[in-house]
Amino acid sequence: MTPTAWDFRNKLTVILNTAEHSGKPYVDVESSNLHTEMGGDPNSNHRMPIFHEVMTRMMRPGDSVLKETGNGHGATMMIRYILKNKLRVVETVATSAPQTVF
Repeated sequence: MTPTAWDFRNKLTVILNTAEHSGKPYVDVESSNLHTEMGGDPNSNHRMPIFHEVMTRMMRPGDSVLKETGNGHGATMMIRYILKNKLRVVETVATSAPQTVF
C-alpha cells in the first residue's frame, strides 16, 4: 500500500519525538530516505511532492532546508528540525501561562 500524507506526517512526528526524547537538539530528515523507510519504491518518486509538502508544513521558526535538489517528482529535500523549538511551542500551548524552557 502506498503511504499517504497522513502516514508520512505520523512517521515524521515519531522521528521528531524519538529524537527529542533522546536529548538531540535537532534531527535532519531526508525525504527520499523517509519514502524508502515507509515502504515506498526507491526507484519511484511519485509520492515525493506530497512528502515535501508535509515536511515543509511541519517546519517551525528555526528549522531550515539543508538540501533541495531537482524539482517535481524527482526532487529530494532535507530539512533540519530544531527540537528545542518544538518543545517550547508545545509547552507554551499546553500551559495557561508562558514558561521558559531550558
